[in-house]
Amino acid sequence: MIFAHRRAVRLTCLALTAAGALTIAGCGSGTTSSHPTSAHHTTTTTPPPTMTTPGAPGTSTVTVEVNDMKFSPASVTIKTGDTVVWKFDDKFPHNVQGIGDSAMGLNSPIFNRGEWSHTFTIAGTYRYMCTLHPDMRGTVTVQ
Repeated sequence: MIFAHRRAVRLTCLALTAAGALTIAGCGSGTTSSHPTSAHHTTTTTPPPTMTTPGAPGTSTVTVEVNDMKFSPASVTIKTGDTVVWKFDDKFPHNVQGIGDSAMGLNSPIFNRGEWSHTFTIAGTYRYMCTLHPDMRGTVTVQ
């Protein structure tokens, strides 16, 4: 009786594990789509020793420091095709999350240290915030 119960518990656990794996695997649609504001995302857990400028010749990279519970500078103005790199270095975790429809492509992981970048391909104003600290806000204006 005890062995039959243990076997039933093991089979149930195995079935739940398999169902969970299939559910996770089935979350993707099998197709990819890109948001028009995003052409390049980079995520690293530690900053690389050197920074290269991604994108085509003539594009540039602007850095926003994320430390002391703020984005610095809080507002940047760039040209279409330029990249913004957020460099995280704080004792508290932070992220970059777009505010509003035009900024939906802004969605970084949560970092204490590291960097994340986004290349802006469409002109406009993109507001963002740290979802863990809603008073931390910034703006990227793309001309």
